[in-house]
Amino acid sequence: MSDASDVPGTVSTPAGSAPATAPRERSGIPKNPGRHELGMRATLLFPDRDIVDRYYVPLIYTACRTCYSELDPDEIMARATDGRVDPAKQRELISRVVESGHGSTIEHVVFTFGISGVSRTLSHQLVRHRAGVAFDQQSQRYVKFRGASTMLPATIAEAGADMRARFLDQVDGALGLYGDLVEAGIPGEDARFVFPNATRTNLVMTTNLRALIHMSGLRLCTMAQWEIRRLFQLIRHEVFGVSPFLGSFLAPKCVPLGYCDESGNRDEHCPIRPHKDTVLGAWAEKARAAKASGRDIPVAEG
Repeated sequence: MSDASDVPGTVSTPAGSAPATAPRERSGIPKNPGRHELGMRATLLFPDRDIVDRYYVPLIYTACRTCYSELDPDEIMARATDGRVDPAKQRELISRVVESGHGSTIEHVVFTFGISGVSRTLSHQLVRHRAGVAFDQQSQRYVKFRGASTMLPATIAEAGADMRARFLDQVDGALGLYGDLVEAGIPGEDARFVFPNATRTNLVMTTNLRALIHMSGLRLCTMAQWEIRRLFQLIRHEVFGVSPFLGSFLAPKCVPLGYCDESGNRDEHCPIRPHKDTVLGAWAEKARAAKASGRDIPVAEG
């Protein structure tokens, strides 16, 4: 039933045909899903580089500057777009404001992505993001999936031949039954009940920059599920293509925080940032040492 036999990451390969692979050394650090070709795509539909250069950075700058200026917003925007304000100064102000957590200023610009070839497992995670995000997804009710393709996790692809064959048989059987049901006159909205979570789907997603940074912070984390982590690696690459400056804000949440707050990383198997328990422990030790020596440790005043 699959139409993607030439795409790695699908289950259309005949059972038992997986190439032999040498056993890999086990590691606590999560694998980068980008090492596997998963057959998914994320394409930035809007904006293009010219729009970003001409309007996006000046618009965010205008939002930032309006908060602290007596000038009208249209005058600030005019100064930002006609060259009277150095683009480097615009980026500098934006960076300071965003890093301070004043996120409303970056809600004024949006990015629209065409997402294809992802599994329903991924889409169920993705649409949980609601604030500042809009989705439209390929319908399993109105679209007849005559040649549905599915996602093959790398762990199953690299498993023993028997386990992989059982997975392939299960998925192909479900897709085959779907085709039989449709041909027998069963409505597609009912026949789709046999689809596995591995079934691929397509979406259009529009998000403002603040929401995109939030989503990326969660989904680029090495603790995120591998498929959605890969999707946001592709999304980040697309944003970098039109604006390396704005793309630089898309990072695992630990990068701007300076520490990891994931409970599953208390052993720090992901080394990007120290866990907050380590940071707080170091601060407590410093406070104890200061107290023992009769010194006051500095505290931020609210």
